[in-house]
Amino acid sequence: MKMKVGVGGTFNVLHKGHRTLLDRAFESGDEVHIGIMSDEYAEANKSLLVPFERRREMVESYALNKGVEFTIIEIGHPTELAATDPTLEVLIVSPETSTRASKINDQRRLAGLAPLKIITIPYVLAQDFRPISSSRIIRGELDEEGRLLRPLKVCVGTANQVKVEAVKDVLRKIYREVDVDSTEADSGVGLEPFGDDVLKGAIARARASLEGFDLGIGIEAGIQQGDDGLYDVQQCAIIDNMGWITHGHGPGFRYPPSIERELRAGRSVGEVVDEMFRLERNGHKGGAIGLLTDGLLKRKELTEQAVIAAMVPRIRLDLYRV
Repeated sequence: MKMKVGVGGTFNVLHKGHRTLLDRAFESGDEVHIGIMSDEYAEANKSLLVPFERRREMVESYALNKGVEFTIIEIGHPTELAATDPTLEVLIVSPETSTRASKINDQRRLAGLAPLKIITIPYVLAQDFRPISSSRIIRGELDEEGRLLRPLKVCVGTANQVKVEAVKDVLRKIYREVDVDSTEADSGVGLEPFGDDVLKGAIARARASLEGFDLGIGIEAGIQQGDDGLYDVQQCAIIDNMGWITHGHGPGFRYPPSIERELRAGRSVGEVVDEMFRLERNGHKGGAIGLLTDGLLKRKELTEQAVIAAMVPRIRLDLYRV
């Protein structure tokens, strides 16, 4: 007996998110019923509209290559097909329509029909980490693959220009266009965060810098206890408008015992390093790591590594957003 699967939508533009939805439908059954909203419904509920026949042609052209039997049905309401078809067994939905799927099953039970198995497909995100949508494409924000047609807007929660430049250098290797701004942001963890407070400070800075941007980025340097002493580690946190936080840290380096003793006595890293390296530090822009490595490694490079580590899940959305 054939497994019949239902999927539906307006399909104003057949974008990557729609294709993912349809692909899952074709993978889940032997026969797929595709409901496409009528012009009358779409005109009443959508601000932008492509005529039904054009939408049907786009979906049909894509479905013909899947090698699975399918039927395209014009529907006047989102629940029209799924709530009444006794032969349907599975319904493929997006997070946006998952609540409607529960209502469809309620209607089926009232009508004496078996409830559908609901498969919810995660949002397919654009480069700004918001869901791809037909309306955004028609407005010229994105292309059908979710690539931005404007610069990615980023704000870094710091007044430290070394950190800002590190973010710029990393993101410009990933995105075609990116605008990076900065703002003073309170970490909430004091000047010398220790242990878990380092990441907490980075997250607080990221949250405080997000408003009005695609990404808020927080970078916090702090002290971590290692088996053999105290280590300097930079944590980076990145938040988007969906509330997703990714974070990572750069390589840590151990402070020499003389600096560790002063830090445990309550003094700040900057104060101790300035005092210990006051002659060497004149004109030196590599930070403590630059002084400790005779310029072999600079603090900007450490920051870049932390930013890259925090970006890993965003670079490979296909592996992390499943």
